[in-house]
Amino acid sequence: MHVRRLNLVDFRNYESADLEFADGINVLVGSNGQGKTNLVEALGYLSTLGSHRVSGDLALVRHGSTSAVVRALLGHADREFLVELQINAGAANKAQVSRSPAKVRDLPRYFSSVLFAPEDLALVRGDPSGRRRFLDELLVLRTPRLAGVVADYERSLRQRNTLLKSARGLGSRAAGALSTLEVWDERLIDFGSQIVAARMALVDDLRPRLEESYRAIVDADHRPGITSQLSILSARPDADDAGTERADTALPEDLIRERFSSALAAVRSRELERGLTLVGPHRDDAVFELNGLPARGYASHGESWSFALSLKLSSAALLRAEASSGDPVLILDDVFAELDAPRRRALALAIRDYEQVLITAAVAEDVPEGLEGRTIRVKAGRIVDAGTDSAPAGDEVAV
Repeated sequence: MHVRRLNLVDFRNYESADLEFADGINVLVGSNGQGKTNLVEALGYLSTLGSHRVSGDLALVRHGSTSAVVRALLGHADREFLVELQINAGAANKAQVSRSPAKVRDLPRYFSSVLFAPEDLALVRGDPSGRRRFLDELLVLRTPRLAGVVADYERSLRQRNTLLKSARGLGSRAAGALSTLEVWDERLIDFGSQIVAARMALVDDLRPRLEESYRAIVDADHRPGITSQLSILSARPDADDAGTERADTALPEDLIRERFSSALAAVRSRELERGLTLVGPHRDDAVFELNGLPARGYASHGESWSFALSLKLSSAALLRAEASSGDPVLILDDVFAELDAPRRRALALAIRDYEQVLITAAVAEDVPEGLEGRTIRVKAGRIVDAGTDSAPAGDEVAV
């Protein structure tokens, strides 16, 4: 998988940009705030349908505009295809593939990438929502049809929560709402069980690759681990500190459905009291461990960095092993500045043989030896040089 060309219109600080990438290593260099991260953020969005920096789309549209456009010419072997996404500030987004209309949720079928950025430290130290998002984005890249399952689950969850709130307000007159609730229970169990089963299988497949990636970065055996935490197994899913139960190995989907159904029945009264769905994949978590202890509470800053980086490297290794379209594009956004010299060298060794790697750095000296390639310099939303050598002073080309 390769990105041949990227075109942006009204995306972040770019009124217009048109940029070619090379196979192998591409390094985008620019001071903080100049726009280099915006370029790779646009590509990451095409792959995961989300930004690694913000939760909503509004910040992606240039101030004063109503929409932004991201176009990428992608290549694999002797095939090329154009993927286009229009991000609308006040309406649904639209997509095209090779000039034909497409569903936005289908875009990950065409472009696979793994992005690592300083924000990923929150995977280890942050709340469960970030870890759920990490797993679901990787699920969709691994099995694109699951994008529809995730979307259907989220839609069912919203409808069910709305109904629970209505039933709570109706009190004794809630019989009709409760009968409708059973319909949404079935949909929630159907879509949610598929997600839980897929996440658990993913965790099992990531585990050995995580151990290998961590050793490659740290050169030590700290016994890194990842384990699923499920709300459908908990006796108190409404308790924030005990709302999930550990599941060491993947469960069959039919057993997940049974436990999901039983859990919903058990918490029905509490759900009606709170007007909120208390069990399902939207309440689950994944526990990251080092030396048998939760990384979130016990890992040092350096260990947390190494763990987060290992998660992304193991994700790339998994996609690389399974994908028929070649390696995922690796994107490293201001990562090397956060690492010490040994970890920089170890990371360089781990990524240099991928088909295409995009690296952003404030200064070229942050990028270790062995990662030489096409250098692209960015200043104030402009590409001022793209090539293997620096441009002469004052030789700027606006795009």
